[in-house]
Amino acid sequence: MKKTIIVMPVANEEETIGSTLQGIIDFGYDNLLIYPVIDSYSKDKTEEIIRSFEGTGKVKCIFYEKSTGVISCYLEGYRQALNDGAERIIEMDGGGSHLPAELPQFIEALDEGYECVWGSRFIKGGGMEHDPLYRKVLSGGGTILSNIVLGTKLKDMTSGYEAFQRHVLEKFDFDKFLSTGHMYQTEMKFYCRNYTYKEVPIHYIAGKSSLKWKAVKEALVILFKLKKYEKEVIKK
Repeated sequence: MKKTIIVMPVANEEETIGSTLQGIIDFGYDNLLIYPVIDSYSKDKTEEIIRSFEGTGKVKCIFYEKSTGVISCYLEGYRQALNDGAERIIEMDGGGSHLPAELPQFIEALDEGYECVWGSRFIKGGGMEHDPLYRKVLSGGGTILSNIVLGTKLKDMTSGYEAFQRHVLEKFDFDKFLSTGHMYQTEMKFYCRNYTYKEVPIHYIAGKSSLKWKAVKEALVILFKLKKYEKEVIKK
């Protein structure tokens, strides 16, 4: 298949990263690589476990020294994947929240020619497990508000399990993204709203939540800036 790279920011996930990587490798896809991106925030054996998989030829551990947080690691992963010739890029979590078992539907949709594929918890077949009620309300309510403000029409505007054809990500100046936290997923979907897309059902398995009310306030501020700011991010 076309060269496909999975970008996966990770930190302090020694309990899950090994099974996640092995679960992806076990599919046996040709030309599928995994780029876990890690930084100095990670203090456990996550990096050591990742590097133990590099001998498979399927995994490339990226240590991002200039990291300013998880979103910067996502974007650095995109840069390196594009530089290494990825024709499609998939974004997923390495902490067990996103299931490797649901990966094939993303690849199938890319093979069908869709430019973007969005994982959705709020369509038939999707769901959220172990998430507290307030997180479900924020995710569902955030989707409704984002669609109203931005004119988008997705069922899930905050999920981070997604995939892109190469030419989509080539259009972005990653240094110009506004979001440094949870709003990033919505920002990306807004910029991609005019591409062909497909939503596929995913089951989100909640881990330890890092969401703080301060981040919710910051997300609202960014939400109302996006329409005016879009031209700064899209390359001419």
